[in-house]
Amino acid sequence: MENDIILETVGLTKRFGSFVAVQDVNLKIKEGSIHALIGPNGAGKTTYFNMLSKFLPATAGKILFRGRDITSEKPSNVACRGIVRSFQISSVFANLTVLENVRLSLQRKRGDQYYFWRSERALDDLNERAVELLRNVDLAAAKSQRAADLSYGRKRALELATTLALEPEIMLLDEPMAGLGSEDIQKVSKLIRASAAGRTVVMVEHNLKVIEELSDRITVLNRGRVLTEGTYQEVSGSPAVAEAYMGLTND
Repeated sequence: MENDIILETVGLTKRFGSFVAVQDVNLKIKEGSIHALIGPNGAGKTTYFNMLSKFLPATAGKILFRGRDITSEKPSNVACRGIVRSFQISSVFANLTVLENVRLSLQRKRGDQYYFWRSERALDDLNERAVELLRNVDLAAAKSQRAADLSYGRKRALELATTLALEPEIMLLDEPMAGLGSEDIQKVSKLIRASAAGRTVVMVEHNLKVIEELSDRITVLNRGRVLTEGTYQEVSGSPAVAEAYMGLTND
């Protein structure tokens, strides 16, 4: 049903001079789903993500959030609407503790920008919620550690906690498994699945096993265009996807 669509792009296009990175992408994201974007390198996935989160302006087309046109809105306004993005490289504050990282996100959510310059005790009332979020990603025992001292996989878990602290309606996850070993991939996959409860996730990811396990729906991009869309079974059985995404043919 159309009223189940939380995020939609209509004819979304991005040009860099004469180069068209994303061309006429029509995509509907169903509320409460995990929707994956896949495709070969250079397919336009990250450029598309950058337009969704407003880090890049669209050349043409529209972005609709709950039916409202947000194409011209600033990144900060889009974030306030509940569309929050993570990046390929972990973006936690390395020299702050695990707890302090989450508290800063909670501080931002409630709009206490000037508390950053005040005594640490000004943020003590956020501790309980911060520990609760850390418990959800299995980091409560590490709350006093510097983020820099965490393994890469646990930094990813911390980044997820800071994202959840912003109470997003939509999480845009850009290659959440990048740089992770197999054990960490399993842990972060479980965290994403748990975090998706009650919210929508749009995810760019290269790991097809993760895509199969997590995704409700998949859109395949190739050369900036939508190649096909469907469930994992439908997409993985497509000869066009085998050729474009995996470099294979059925010949």
